[in-house]
Amino acid sequence: QVQLVESGGGLVQAGGSLRLSCAASGSIFSINAMGWYRQAPGKQRELVAAITTGGMTNYADSVKGRFTISRDNAENTVYLQMNSLRPEDTAVYYCTFLPGFHWGQGTQVTVSS
Repeated sequence: QVQLVESGGGLVQAGGSLRLSCAASGSIFSINAMGWYRQAPGKQRELVAAITTGGMTNYADSVKGRFTISRDNAENTVYLQMNSLRPEDTAVYYCTFLPGFHWGQGTQVTVSS
């Protein structure tokens, strides 16, 4: 009943930008906090950005100042603008209704040197 569809990933050179999108359904989007997680091979999934129903945001230290999370309640969509990308940002990126019990299939982000 909960569906999350991530898109927008791809291959980009270091210093470049990508904008990820997540179309959400199956819940009352406007009353849910949303988050973006990422998982690199062999590593634990980590929270990189979160946004509350009121638009307050939090970021992992590793992405602060480079990534921006936003939401469009009318479109039931959450975004992650990723600037100044680094090779260590390479991972599969997932969105979720927080606290993170449901996941989409993810979108691959690969940053080359």
